[in-house]
Amino acid sequence: MKTSKFIVENLKCNGCVNTIRNRLNALNGILSVAVDRDNSSIEVIHNNNISQKEIKILLANLGYPEENSDNSIILKAKSYVSCAIGRMSN
Repeated sequence: MKTSKFIVENLKCNGCVNTIRNRLNALNGILSVAVDRDNSSIEVIHNNNISQKEIKILLANLGYPEENSDNSIILKAKSYVSCAIGRMSN
């Protein structure tokens, strides 16, 4: 079992939190996901079926790249879509 921590960009509201939790929990190997909106941090407990790199890629594809990485306008737009999906699924 491993614990990985990420600080991400574009984490704005509970819609974002819901999307991140739902998408990560759907992955094989994810045991637990904790999202702290106020600090833009995510803590994931996972087994060896998924790597930290795979988690980073999923987060970036949702529009939540790691802090201090490329945060293009496309990723910002993706975060708004992910946020909206998270709000609707709440």
